[in-house]
Amino acid sequence: MERKGLRPRYAAYVIVAFWGLGVIVFGIVERLVDPDTFDNVWLGMWWAIQTVTTVGYGDVVPGSTAGKVIASFMMLGGLSLFAVVTGAITSAFVAQAQKQRAGDPVMQKLDELTDQLKTLQASVARWERRGQ
Repeated sequence: MERKGLRPRYAAYVIVAFWGLGVIVFGIVERLVDPDTFDNVWLGMWWAIQTVTTVGYGDVVPGSTAGKVIASFMMLGGLSLFAVVTGAITSAFVAQAQKQRAGDPVMQKLDELTDQLKTLQASVARWERRGQ
């Protein structure tokens, strides 16, 4: 892992595990902070799952200010969870496309032509500066 760095898949696993634990912890904390709304821990965890996944059915909503602050953290965390998972999936698609592209002889030729075109453009730009 030190050589390749944190791969997107493993980053997604870490985030999912973190928020899995977060659902349990926030569900318990919400039960302790707002017992009038959350009459058991399971209801608190149900609310936490809805919140972190950004579903938000609205069947259970924190009533206290402290509960709403906790909900704010859960909502922001849910957005970050989806951002990382989406990034990991996108990264996997890009890596697969790059592998396919690397073996394609047509793409290799296009890369060579692109390099030649850049060299010619640099030469023309040097000639134009000399002529001024």
